[in-house]
Amino acid sequence: MESNEISIYCDESCHLEHDGSNVMVLGAIFCPSKLRYGIYNDIREIKNKHNLSPKAFEIKWAKVSDSKIDFYMELVDYFMNNGNLSFRGLIVPDKTIINNKRFLQDWETFYYKMYYQLLRILINPRYCYNIFVDIKDTNGSQKRKKLLEILNKISSDITYSKDLVVKKLQAVRSEEVEIIQLTDFLMGAISYENRNLHSNLGKVKIVQRLKDLTGYPLTNSTFPNESKFNLFKIKLQGDECE
Repeated sequence: MESNEISIYCDESCHLEHDGSNVMVLGAIFCPSKLRYGIYNDIREIKNKHNLSPKAFEIKWAKVSDSKIDFYMELVDYFMNNGNLSFRGLIVPDKTIINNKRFLQDWETFYYKMYYQLLRILINPRYCYNIFVDIKDTNGSQKRKKLLEILNKISSDITYSKDLVVKKLQAVRSEEVEIIQLTDFLMGAISYENRNLHSNLGKVKIVQRLKDLTGYPLTNSTFPNESKFNLFKIKLQGDECE
């Protein structure tokens, strides 16, 4: 069955309601499940090549600096050159204008609605999916269960199939899963550019490399059918979301 399975690895940047940033970014890297361990090993080999502990060193955008620029550049190149890896990101340009009271929801509900917007176009009923999210706290299991139910209901309504398309939506520790680390890295670059930051030379170089290789400015939606590096900048109009 694994030959027909897709693994999706998700993470987020500036996702808290009051974290000092107006911009929020969610991201997902996806690949055939049967290839995931090979990709883990590839990334560990890149770490080892640059004298970083393959398992102990966690790739995080917050750690990016010019002193390790060759390592981070190689990560960008690895992602872009690996035909089995694809990325989709969702950009919320100004989360401060969301009127949660109007929609009778709390911030966590809005957060998972954005996750639904991120994931829904990735789901193809001809495949089955395992979704992994970075564990943030111990209270998110019910929200993850609800998101799993919604994704499967949408799929069954479209296809009239009783089979579950999304097999599981599981929280994992990012330090143990290299593809989630890579997701954090790519999302961080998108967030950095959308927040118009320029103080870290290493981060500026990574952003430019991504722009050069993808052909996109990172601040707008890409073409909807973009399969390698897909971005969706959601429209926010007052207290409405489209």
